[in-house]
Amino acid sequence: MPDLREAIIDPGLPIIDPHHHLWDRRTLVGALPNPLTHPFQNVLKRSPRYLLDEILADINSGHNIIATVFIECRAMYRADGPDAMKPVGEVEFVNGVAAMSASGTFGPSRICAGIVGHADLTLGAKVGEVLDALTIAGNGRFRGIRHTVSHDPNPNVLGPLALRAPNLYMDKTFREGFAEVVKRDLTFEAWLLEPQLPELIDLARAFPGARIVLDHVGTPLGVASYTGKREERFPVWRENILALAKLPNVHVKLGGLAMPFCNFPSCLSEPRAPSTQLAKEWTPYIETCIEAFGPKRSMMESNFPVDELSCDYATLWNALKLIAKDASTDEKDELFFGTANRFYRLGL
Repeated sequence: MPDLREAIIDPGLPIIDPHHHLWDRRTLVGALPNPLTHPFQNVLKRSPRYLLDEILADINSGHNIIATVFIECRAMYRADGPDAMKPVGEVEFVNGVAAMSASGTFGPSRICAGIVGHADLTLGAKVGEVLDALTIAGNGRFRGIRHTVSHDPNPNVLGPLALRAPNLYMDKTFREGFAEVVKRDLTFEAWLLEPQLPELIDLARAFPGARIVLDHVGTPLGVASYTGKREERFPVWRENILALAKLPNVHVKLGGLAMPFCNFPSCLSEPRAPSTQLAKEWTPYIETCIEAFGPKRSMMESNFPVDELSCDYATLWNALKLIAKDASTDEKDELFFGTANRFYRLGL
């Protein structure tokens, strides 16, 4: 059988992967409906376990991954204690993985050099206690939180992730909690859907001192009630990206386009799409973001293992390198390494 793996493009280029997850959800796979009711459920079927061994296999597949940043995904929450404090268990777990990596036993890459956890900002000012506990649990690696607000009136858009109330960024109590994040100079990850971008623009304007990063280029939609409308909505997405980029406290992550919410032809395709197809599909969104934010506020991301729905880890980075092929050496350094290094204060 022929080896269908792609040759690695520019294998020496230093990379910080600023967005990946770790989890063990094998016990949930048996509870999945058959047939699956939403394409996102394929994430668990394909990657029920993604821990140190799995990410090591990915980062050792040919690209020069210097370090990574873990992003919360509701993994290993505490089973006991107050609900507000249960997310601290995730940071405790990831810090243990980071300590294993920092020993050097598993190679030179520093897995989870930065850790982004979760705290429920709808607690208002009381969330400060949770943020302080997360900071302690991170043992110097904790960088900030993600409180996702992804929502659409049609629950079929998000499927199993249709969990949040609308307009959370506009909520007074949420903003009281957000102020506690800003007070501690922590980072804030914003995952929301393309029609919700005006809410993030309003939040970023209200808190000019906040250090915010938009995940997944704002998640353009092409699924459920948005099927066939992704290109039609591109100008709306673009105008909101341009408005958001005018706010100097906001950065952007370039990736996440392999998710089923975007519904590109490459998602779940068989045979799997090559990096050339991925680059063609993703280029309009990624190039727009780079032009709007500039390389110094843009960072390439893997979003693994979620983006495994479209490609393997090596192919994903090949696609991102193809998109950036005409960038200067300095621009590539920012997109693949420098911006993430500064934003997460990794000191690499």
